Amino acid sequence: MAIYAIGDIQGCFDELQRLLEKICYDQNNDTLWFTGDLVNRGPDSLKTLRFVHQLGDNAITVLGNHDLHLLAVDAGAGKLKKKTDTLDAILAAPDRDELLRWLRSRPLLHFDKAMNTALLHAGLPPQWSITDAIRYAKEVETALQQENGLKFFKHMYGNQPDRWSKKLRKWERLRFIVNCLTRMRYCTKEGKIEFRSKGKPGTQPKGFLPWFEVKKRKSRDIRIVCGHWSTLGLRITENVIAIDTGCLWGGSLTAVRLDGETVVTQIPCPMRRRPG
Repeated sequence: MAIYAIGDIQGCFDELQRLLEKICYDQNNDTLWFTGDLVNRGPDSLKTLRFVHQLGDNAITVLGNHDLHLLAVDAGAGKLKKKTDTLDAILAAPDRDELLRWLRSRPLLHFDKAMNTALLHAGLPPQWSITDAIRYAKEVETALQQENGLKFFKHMYGNQPDRWSKKLRKWERLRFIVNCLTRMRYCTKEGKIEFRSKGKPGTQPKGFLPWFEVKKRKSRDIRIVCGHWSTLGLRITENVIAIDTGCLWGGSLTAVRLDGETVVTQIPCPMRRRPG
């Protein structure tokens, strides 16, 4: 029995199957943790979504920004981007309602107390402890279940507010929470988020740090597994395992074994999209 975390797939189904074969994945005994962004931009989002769905309790996946975008489009609150989105097959599938109902019920954060490990797509602001993060994630998860999340999706897109405050209410509060958990890369030591910078560390504006490098962040005693940041690449420290290694962009797809000794397995991927 093993627990593997797998980075952003984004519809690269064939690469996922090759990776699972390489780690000798046993569906009857092993558990897979997915960092989100199961779909979009790659060639086989529908196959990927169906595969992870049929894994049942043997898969734990958190929502990424592309997963939420799919749900927003389905709810009529988002628009397909003609040049980049590859979601048409899902939206036209006979089992779309079942698949999207399942996807909408996925968490934004999963925490395993026994392993002291949290799974999320992007990042956490320095002011949040893991207890805070679990509570705030639940607020968004509850909103997603109300009227299929339509009201939430109408207010989801946007970069403001860019700093946490307990005084935030309603849609601004939920938007900030979801932006942290699914879009965050850089922030100041005070927690102000910079959403435009997507490059590797060293390319960000002055005063901003990778969220996990803020020294006094309250979640530093938790091991966090995340994706979302392909230009960061593989990063494994005592407290952070970042595993979006750019499969979509011609990088690799990565699996990391989480129970016991940390073991990294990667497969090279053909370029599906050119960066930028």
